[in-house]
Amino acid sequence: MKRSLVDLGQQLLDAAKRAGADACDAMAVDGVSHSIEVRGGQLEQAERAEGIDIGLRVMLGARQACVSASDISAEAIELMAQRAVEMARHAPDDAYLRQASAEQLAGDWDVQALELSDPAEEPSAAQLQATALEAEAAALEVAGVMQCQSAGAAFGARRIHLCMSNGFSGGYARTDHGFSCVAISGTGSQMERDYDGDSRIFRADLRAASEVGRRAGERAVARQGARKPPTGVFPVLYDERISSGLIGHLLAASNGSAVARGASWLQDAMHSSVLPQGISLLENPHRKRTSGSRPFDGEGLPVAERAIVADGVLQEWTLDLSTAAQLGLKSTGSAMRGPSGPPSPGVGNVMLTPGQQSREDLIRDMGTGLLLTSLIGASINATTGDYSRGASGFWVENGEIAYPVNECTIAGNLREMLLSIVPANDGRGYLSRVVPSLLVPSMAIAGE
Repeated sequence: MKRSLVDLGQQLLDAAKRAGADACDAMAVDGVSHSIEVRGGQLEQAERAEGIDIGLRVMLGARQACVSASDISAEAIELMAQRAVEMARHAPDDAYLRQASAEQLAGDWDVQALELSDPAEEPSAAQLQATALEAEAAALEVAGVMQCQSAGAAFGARRIHLCMSNGFSGGYARTDHGFSCVAISGTGSQMERDYDGDSRIFRADLRAASEVGRRAGERAVARQGARKPPTGVFPVLYDERISSGLIGHLLAASNGSAVARGASWLQDAMHSSVLPQGISLLENPHRKRTSGSRPFDGEGLPVAERAIVADGVLQEWTLDLSTAAQLGLKSTGSAMRGPSGPPSPGVGNVMLTPGQQSREDLIRDMGTGLLLTSLIGASINATTGDYSRGASGFWVENGEIAYPVNECTIAGNLREMLLSIVPANDGRGYLSRVVPSLLVPSMAIAGE
């Protein structure tokens, strides 16, 4: 029988109060993960793990400490609480330490409406292996594919419960199904690789494994003959597979932790343009069957749809209670946390306003430039936004893909890049970050 996470959380709170905590909160997470990898038509690796993690945060005045464990015995919980309180006594004062007041807490949510957990039975090892083998076989059928580096399938399920001494108690369950394939074309120094994959909350929503394998194979073959592109200033089109990373830099710079430290290239950008006019960036934590959805935040506050950027203008930072206090603002219900640490601000589901053109339209209109499909390494200045990445993809000439490229570097400034982006209309609506292909009209490219 599964241990009640509600009871575990309350047991942690009671132990912390006995140990002398002024306030406390506890998290309990249990789950299972199961993965299979195949190679050459044979089982390569199989892993399965089941476990439970508990975490406790205690507050003594303006001091806090966090402890975590996987031992849920009564003796271990009492020892955790005692150690946490002792650690807090020696912790530095934090003038911005906060726990939500009773009137701030979420009081009404509908976990079932979010559809975060697949009610179907867990897939067996044989089913996972069959999925991985199907993807690998489809990749190997593509002319020019010599082998698959890996093909795998996985399943995960977990239950989460958060409770606090301020009276909050809430939990939910999540599932994850996914598989992927990495194909290799060519031989020797001419070997190239590429991938495809899919991940969903509900197994029934997954694409066909054969489609994923075939697409991985086609992508690997298309990379044959890659060479360095010309050096100069050209348009760069971020393929939809990687474009969310570009928006991720904006999310990181608008995170309250970075802003409160004075380490953000958006430090002075509030209520000014950070994206082109007409483009918004919205967070919606209530999207069904989406990995970034949640019924409440990591501090028990309600979550709601919000505009991070509206019509190109930055509207608000991403804040938890502590960073909000530092900046003299209110929390945006954005606290994230795990069992082993305190809350910190973060973003779940986001959607960027799509454009009117397809990716193919943007390729045609860019004339000569780089279609970017992969990024390697990073050199990004968090305070200035100066940006440099190793890159590969395809060179475009006269509005058509001419040849694959690799071993090049792209560079620019994030503030300038994001203000000039042109979005396509190919964002995948089921992803947590729905970001289409993005054209940056001018970037420095170092190649030949």
